[in-house]
This record gives sequence, structure tokens and C-alpha cells, in this order.
Amino acid sequence: MSKFTPLANYCREQTLKEFELSFLKIEAIIESKLPGSAQRPQYWANVVNGTGPVRSAMRDTPYDTFLIAGSKRVRFERKY
Repeated sequence: MSKFTPLANYCREQTLKEFELSFLKIEAIIESKLPGSAQRPQYWANVVNGTGPVRSAMRDTPYDTFLIAGSKRVRFERKY
């Protein structure tokens, strides 16, 4: 199980077209601190063949992830 599996499971339960989570909320969901690199857009990038920890866990969820620059928040947008 990946560190981000709980976040992926959380997203699978959502029905909203779009929602935002703070880093603090994400840390509570995954029960772990996010690394400093989480403040860079690339950490959350939706690369089709990406192998990063977030991308690997989120690949099969209905949401893409986008860092909201300078806010320590992530926007989740429904793909389908």
C-alpha cells in the first residue's frame, strides 16, 4: 500500500465535480507529513505515465490533482 492510498480511497468516495483540500487535511488523511517538495506543482502533476507517489496512487481515481500555488492547498477536478 502506498502512502497515498488513503487519499486515493478518500477521492473515490467523493461525488463533487471539484473540491479542495489543505495540506493539513491531506496529512490527516494519509496520517503522515507531506514533504517540502509537495509545495511544487510537479509533485501533484497529472503525468499520464508518471511514477511519483501521488500520481501512482491517484491514477485510478476519478480526480486529477492541481497544486494551488502559494496556498498549501490542492484542487481535485473530476476527470469523468
